[in-house]
Amino acid sequence: MKQNILVELLTFWKNWHFRLLTDLTARMKSCSPWKSMEVFVTARRRDEELEMTRMAVQFELEDLNMRPDPEPLLTEMIHEAAYRGNTVGLHRFCPTENVAKIDREVLHSYLRNYYTPDRMVLAAVGVEHSHLVECARKYLLGTRPAWGSGKAVDVDRSVAQYTGGIVKLERDMSNVSLGPAPFPELTHIMIGLESCSFLEGDFIPFAVLNMMMGGGGSFSAGGPGKGMFTRLYLNVLNRHHWMYNATSYHHSYEDTGLLCIHASADPRQVREMVEIITKEFILMAGTVDEVELERAKTQLMSMLMMNLESRPVIFEDVGRQVLATCSRKLPQELCALIRNVKPEDIKRVASQMLRRKPAVAALGDLTDLPTYEHVQAALSSKDGRLPRTHRLFR
Repeated sequence: MKQNILVELLTFWKNWHFRLLTDLTARMKSCSPWKSMEVFVTARRRDEELEMTRMAVQFELEDLNMRPDPEPLLTEMIHEAAYRGNTVGLHRFCPTENVAKIDREVLHSYLRNYYTPDRMVLAAVGVEHSHLVECARKYLLGTRPAWGSGKAVDVDRSVAQYTGGIVKLERDMSNVSLGPAPFPELTHIMIGLESCSFLEGDFIPFAVLNMMMGGGGSFSAGGPGKGMFTRLYLNVLNRHHWMYNATSYHHSYEDTGLLCIHASADPRQVREMVEIITKEFILMAGTVDEVELERAKTQLMSMLMMNLESRPVIFEDVGRQVLATCSRKLPQELCALIRNVKPEDIKRVASQMLRRKPAVAALGDLTDLPTYEHVQAALSSKDGRLPRTHRLFR
């Protein structure tokens, strides 16, 4: 569950987590990292440290609203639109008025309820299993944490309920440049549809579909691995010079998923931009070329294998997979699943996705933004065109 205080808690504790991960493999023989973990578990937070953390959170919230790249804010908005008032649709970023409310009691309450053994995974790379178990028993069992030994309350285990909808934020984007060079005023749109959870069999076809859509910014220099032959580059950015960005994202969780496209353009061309994106969604369920499918699968496998060349990434992969699925699929297994994706799989998952109500997030000058009903009608049509509107006066 995402809560209003989650971002502060993660900001507050992230340095302790990564300090342990950095030291673990290098100094395993002396078990000094376990002493670091003992410090983490039994640490007492001083008031001045809490105040410094509040200031850091305030700065991050201000930076979020000032930065030229609105992707984090749009991601927050598209989740709010897609899962109205529940689970992953709740605010991830802390409201400014809540920052001052975070104190030692709030932190300890959160840790006591969520840092329980059944929600933890101890992962390591390059360590003998028996030695890892021995160190865990020695340094973790019987340790009394700083947040006390009180009984944890039952945490909310609600299942995500996809609702669809629209979230709009009117904002002047004409002065977001951080330097003397002017930055063009843009309106940002994100349209999403429900996909599937990472526990379902269709997760791999959706990952391939997302890679096949690809995309990026209009200022990309190209080169190997940049996805210059993905659909959003070929069909959108290469054909419409006024489009500044068109990028596909796939967010997947334990009980749901969201595939969305982020696009940005001049405010005067918002309607045309929305129609271009709705057409691309409709084309997902159309003919899938064998060459583009093989390219997408090869790129996905390449990214997977390249990332797993790094031990810290392997470590994170082990921990995340075991925590989420209680097991770990080896890279070879994942590559085999990717290779088995057929054109009909892409068409099937895309057709299922298009039956759901859309989620829409819009940021900037929204004067010419089509209505939600028009976006929904376009995604329900055969060609993705928005309904025509006739106005006597502009």
